[in-house]
Amino acid sequence: MAQVMRRAQGARRITTSFRNAEAGIWRTASRVAVLLPLTALVFAVTVLAIKARPAIVVNGWGFLSRSAWNGGQAYATTVNHIHGVAVPTGASYGAGPLLLGTAEAAVLAVIIALPISIGAAFALTERMPKWISQPLGFFVELLAGIPSVLFGLWGILVLGPFLATHIYPAIADNAPNVPVLNFFRGRGAVNGEGLATVGIVLALMIIPIITATTRDLFAQVPALPKEGGEALGMTDLEVARKVTIPWVRSGIIGATALGLGRALGETIAVAMISGAALTHGAYNIFGTFGTIAAAIVDELQSSATDATGFTTATLAELGLILAIVSVAVNLFARFIITRSSKIGAPLGA
Repeated sequence: MAQVMRRAQGARRITTSFRNAEAGIWRTASRVAVLLPLTALVFAVTVLAIKARPAIVVNGWGFLSRSAWNGGQAYATTVNHIHGVAVPTGASYGAGPLLLGTAEAAVLAVIIALPISIGAAFALTERMPKWISQPLGFFVELLAGIPSVLFGLWGILVLGPFLATHIYPAIADNAPNVPVLNFFRGRGAVNGEGLATVGIVLALMIIPIITATTRDLFAQVPALPKEGGEALGMTDLEVARKVTIPWVRSGIIGATALGLGRALGETIAVAMISGAALTHGAYNIFGTFGTIAAAIVDELQSSATDATGFTTATLAELGLILAIVSVAVNLFARFIITRSSKIGAPLGA
């Protein structure tokens, strides 16, 4: 009997030790999981900053506003030395048009995608029966898995030429020649390359992200406030505008920030459709332009011909700027979400 008791006590000690070890492992794994994304971000930004340091020293703050993009004499036997950095003779770079193009394309995509996404999410949750809404929601989510290169091919081979032939001329010919609206006048590339086509393609790419998130948010809105609004005589539009959307306002802002981040960093599709203009922004909504991400992928191979490595450092500087912009956009969205969440009852907001 005593032997059995000793064995039982030994088994309990082993079990207790295992549980304590399991708890410690779980705590450690949780801490690592929390710190890993931050560590990866800090590591990526640090590496970019180190690689970009020669370009930062030479280009200075004027890099953010200049519009030149000239690699200089990459095969010259002599190079210039500026602040101790070897630079090809005649090399001059500026990111002004690329910053402008990145902002234009991303904002245009969000302007197109946001109302469509909210309308689609509202229809899927409020207006359609489940036997229709569930398959449609599944197909909307499938759009998010389509590779961006396919969107780019479709945009340059199908959508762009169609719009340039049948839609863009009608808009350009009928747009008023007044400030702001004259941005819709003029002609673009015959194959449809330009800001408008990029904005439409990017909108199609971010619609699944915003729609799927917004649909889940709408599904969590309690039925009682909506029914109360209807009992007060509100129309369906008023219920959506004063009850449903305000109830999930902060979530919609977060979904929009996710879509904006995708649009800011999209590379292949934009590189295929934008027209790869590095030295100027879009002169009108149909004009060619460039973005930071597209410029990096377009110029990366040719940068290998620069024996000084200055062109590669400049591309790293572009990547660093894009990373900072993306983080800043997300932080700003988080600030708005925090402020929106402090607002009182959403009914009637």
